[in-house]
Amino acid sequence: MRIVVALGGNALLRRGEPLTAEAQRANVRKACEQLALAIPGNELVIAHGNGPQVGLLALQGAAYTEVSPYPLDVLGAQTEGMIGYMIEQELGNLLPAEQPLATLLTQVEVDADDPAFRAPSKPIGPVYDSEEAERLAREKGWSIQPDGDKFRRVVPSPDPKRIFEIRPVKWLLERGTIVICAGGGGIPTVYAGDRRLQGVEAVIDKDLCSALLAEQLDADLLVIATDVDAAYVDWHAPGQRAIATAHPDHLSKLGFAAGSMGPKVEAACRFARHTGKPAVIGSLGEIRAIISGSDAGTRVSTAIQGIAYR
Repeated sequence: MRIVVALGGNALLRRGEPLTAEAQRANVRKACEQLALAIPGNELVIAHGNGPQVGLLALQGAAYTEVSPYPLDVLGAQTEGMIGYMIEQELGNLLPAEQPLATLLTQVEVDADDPAFRAPSKPIGPVYDSEEAERLAREKGWSIQPDGDKFRRVVPSPDPKRIFEIRPVKWLLERGTIVICAGGGGIPTVYAGDRRLQGVEAVIDKDLCSALLAEQLDADLLVIATDVDAAYVDWHAPGQRAIATAHPDHLSKLGFAAGSMGPKVEAACRFARHTGKPAVIGSLGEIRAIISGSDAGTRVSTAIQGIAYR
């Protein structure tokens, strides 16, 4: 079975943890212990988030004033290499030496006229108090929005249209390689007026890009791994309920928070609608149960009628 796993940002860095290489590696190691369980008998492609890492590189770059800060597309490419390296190494330490792994820098085309460029909404980087957020917005021209009792920078999040490296990913899979790609939603690129491809100051949603990746790879299953065991209705309310199974048409009508579960639900629904194959939102710790098709996570499929809860 060909499986695409989209690792949530919590697999790399949890809220409140220091932005250190040691903290990230420790989390990657834990994630890889679970990913290794999904490998026997399957082809595996791993995507991942990169928001805190991009934000950290931007802050470090801003400290050196001799040159202009690097744009987000370049920072995205840097984090794809850094995180891919950690995943490759930690996963490789758990697998037989002959198992090939590869990290592929992944360019993703977006539409220059996407309305997202007129309404930045994607949080990136660390959180700030109000005074620091106001200063950064004033000095750097950033768009800032509240994040709980703090603030974060927000950037455009256009829809992914095409993954340029999809053929090399397929070639690697056909050779038995575990592929790490589309990190952070891929490197956002647009065609300029002269049809020259160039990067753009934006961040593509990791889950939506993973759904496109899974679709273009003809994957049998999309797993959206997060820090909860399922998608919930009335989350954090006394009557909260976990969704066990759902048809995408019914699930998409429920309304989920844009900054958390919303993109995951939309990604799962897109993949299920476009391919007729299942997507599951759930905990990485239940990866074996998810792959086996047992009662784990929220399974989204056009073969399901309505919505069932557990």
